[in-house]
Amino acid sequence: MKKKFSTAWKSSSQTRKQRKYMANAPLHIKQKFVAAHLSKELKKRYKKRSLKLREGDIVLIMRGQFKKKSGKIIEVDLKRTKVYVEGIDMTKKNGSKVRYPLHPSNLLITELKLDDKMRQKILTRGKYGAEPSVKTSSS
Repeated sequence: MKKKFSTAWKSSSQTRKQRKYMANAPLHIKQKFVAAHLSKELKKRYKKRSLKLREGDIVLIMRGQFKKKSGKIIEVDLKRTKVYVEGIDMTKKNGSKVRYPLHPSNLLITELKLDDKMRQKILTRGKYGAEPSVKTSSS
């Protein structure tokens, strides 16, 4: 199979082609695959269903052996499409701890890191975007 990424690729119902597209995609496109759903409160507040994950967000794990555990994202690996959460470790046979990679689709964002102006802009833009968190007083 060819390794080159096709920019003309639209869609396919064939799973192998979808896997190939995701595996060979450049990092600026893989960024779109690293997104998770927002919690009910955040969904209501920002009128958005999902958002791209970034370091510092607090997430709840919804699937797998660490289900119902929560923690802060310490690393987002775009190349492997994995996320590493603080306190979620695997113990190896020799007793050493290693970070456990999680897929973004198995996470739920409970708190957002809003120190980035671009991220605030993303949350407030759009047809149904929420009002800005900082209100200005007008006389």
